Amino acid sequence: MIDLEQVRKVAHLARLELEAGEEEQFTTQLNSILEYVEQLNELDTADVPPTTRAIEVSNIHRADQLETFGDRESLLSNVPDREDDFIKVPKIMEG
Repeated sequence: MIDLEQVRKVAHLARLELEAGEEEQFTTQLNSILEYVEQLNELDTADVPPTTRAIEVSNIHRADQLETFGDRESLLSNVPDREDDFIKVPKIMEG
């Protein structure tokens, strides 16, 4: 069981400022989660292989291909500040 002091300690470590009502709410919610996990621990999973997801999926991606942009002037005409063929951005670091 998680008590109010443990919730306060975790909140402190996570740099969270919780109000008294939130502390009580999190205590109740965390205890409910732990009770559910305990129910799951009662299941026999000896013959169940470990998985990372419930269904098998694979990434759909395209190959990277270098392409030149056809109309450079059209692209650069939309930028707020430019110098020749370059886009100027605000300086964020000194030196």
